[in-house]
Order: sequence, then C-alpha cells, then structure tokens
Amino acid sequence: MRKSVRDLMTKIGLYGCFVITVLFFTFPLLWVLSLSFKSSEELYKVPPTLFPERFHLDNYFHVIENNDIFLYLANSTKIVFLTVLLVLIIAVPAAFALSRFQFKLKPIVLITILMTQMISAVVIAIPLYRLFVKLGLLNNLAFLVIVYVAVVLPFSTWFLKGYIDTIPKELDEAATVDGCNKFQTLIKVLLPSSIPGIISVIILVAVQSWSQFVIPFILLDNMTLYPVSVGIINLQSTQQAVTTHYLAAGSILSILPVIILFVLLQKFIVGALTSGAVKG
Repeated sequence: MRKSVRDLMTKIGLYGCFVITVLFFTFPLLWVLSLSFKSSEELYKVPPTLFPERFHLDNYFHVIENNDIFLYLANSTKIVFLTVLLVLIIAVPAAFALSRFQFKLKPIVLITILMTQMISAVVIAIPLYRLFVKLGLLNNLAFLVIVYVAVVLPFSTWFLKGYIDTIPKELDEAATVDGCNKFQTLIKVLLPSSIPGIISVIILVAVQSWSQFVIPFILLDNMTLYPVSVGIINLQSTQQAVTTHYLAAGSILSILPVIILFVLLQKFIVGALTSGAVKG
C-alpha cells in the first residue's frame, strides 16, 4: 500500500514538473499571440488580460500592407535552404568518417568540434563585421550563408556522428563483401538508415538559422536582403507611436513556418533521440 502511494506521488510530482515546464516555455508564445490580436488601447489595460476583448485581425493586415514581411520571409527561406543544403553536404561525410574511421588525431578533432559548437554567434559578430568590411562582403547573402554554415556545422556533425554510431557496423561489412567501396557504403547503406537523424538535423539547423538575429543584423544593412528575424524590427515602437501589437503580429507570422515544419516532422526528432542520436 505504501509503495503504491509512493509511486502515485512520484508520478504526480513528475507530471507536475512536466506541466510547469510546458507552461514556462509556452506562456511567452501565448502572450505574444494575445498581443497580436489586441487593440492599442488594450495594451495599456490594467490589470493586463491574457485574452483580448475582441480579436483584431487588422493588426495582421497592417503588418502585411505596411511591411515587406513576405520579402523577408522569402529571404529567410532562401538562406535557410542554402544553409541546410551545405550543412548536409559537409556534415554527412564528416560524421561518417568520424564514426567509422580510426585515425591518430580523432580524439582531438572530436574535442575541437565539441568546443567550437559552444561558441556563441554574439562572440564572433564584431570580428566578422570588421572582416567583412575590409573584404567588401557586406550585404552578400552567399557569404552570409557560409557564416551560418560555420555556426551550425559543429553541432550537426556531432549529432549525425552520434546517430551513425548506433547503426551496426555489420551493415558496412556486408556492403564491403558485396563489393561496395566506402562511398557506396555511405550512399547505399548508411544514408537510408540515417534518415531520421538527417531529418532531425534539417529541422534543428532550419530553426536555428531561421531565428538567427545577431549575424544578419551586423552583416546586412540593405533592407531588401533582411531575413524576417531582422526585418520585423521595423515594427517596434517609437517615441511617436506604440506598435507592440503590430510587432507581435509580425513575430507570429515570422515563426509560423517554423512551427508548421516542427509539427509535421517532430516524430523524426523523437525517433533520432530515442535511437541515441546525441551519444558521443
């Protein structure tokens, strides 16, 4: 009896922690969603309310009509697509080599990858700006994508290496017996087996690249090239007008594609994690 009560209390405490965690992460999003439907008068209401008295879709129409948000969304899509493509081209063979090959400097390479993925974009933003100014590369989306790739590549390689580690090496040996070389083994055997891990990397890289703010804010000053994370800054409040509700509406529009992508493909992330994709 005591054991049953103790188990019940443990489950209640565990689910209570889950509920608190979910509320902690979802409340800011719900609050922004609420602000996006409020009128300017409701922004000053005391005490503030979570749900607006009347849902004002005019906020979204105002953002669409007075802000180039679709241009910014297109820029973000282009940048994210190129970043994901380049990351996969580099990270997949690198992860394969680190997982299957043995060489003298392998521990040093792994430690270096682990250390570089801890470097924040904020740390490198100013040196990057000075370098880009000297080389005349400001407002160059191609080199901006290269910077994005450099930021997310260490984590992507580490993630994929851990996933490939979970694939039995007997598959490689069977492919070798059938006459496959290393490249053919990667393409014909490991890639199909690594689909959940690869899709997980695509989602994680896409989300991180889509939400990147510091690097494009520093390296771009041409508004027609802004990604959506930077473009919606034009909606922020000024001394002449309070536009918090417009900024909230723009923020919701900017994160909507990422939410849809995550909802559609979240099962692959769960599958990759439960298969040991984050093992070193």
